[in-house]
Amino acid sequence: MSASSHSIEHLLAEAWRVREQACARYSNFAVGACLECADGSLFLGCNVESSSYGLTCCAERVALFSALAAGQREFLRVAVVAETPEPCPPCGACRQVLFDYAPTLQVILGNRESHLIRGIGELLPLGFHDDYFRRQDRS
Repeated sequence: MSASSHSIEHLLAEAWRVREQACARYSNFAVGACLECADGSLFLGCNVESSSYGLTCCAERVALFSALAAGQREFLRVAVVAETPEPCPPCGACRQVLFDYAPTLQVILGNRESHLIRGIGELLPLGFHDDYFRRQDRS
């Protein structure tokens, strides 16, 4: 498959489908995500909660981590869906992790009525990036 071979509607439908598998037993806030890789493959994720809230993993990170574990390194778009009045953006932690691995990623935010498309850089302005780890000449 070629780059961006899936329609936005297909990505959203896959995100809604996997959302049904969410393990949101504490918040009852189910989220689904569908990550599209450069080769056209798709990786799905839903949120998985823990009674120790800090151990909870969001749908976006589940999809990304699954893709990374499968050897994928180039990502085009991610669709994120939830039952919210307005399309729901990723949390701050997910924005950073998505930015780390896909600084040009398009993020499709969806609810039952509509969707928005934003670049990850729009959602995380001044994101922390690899250049901060490079040694600086301090002379």
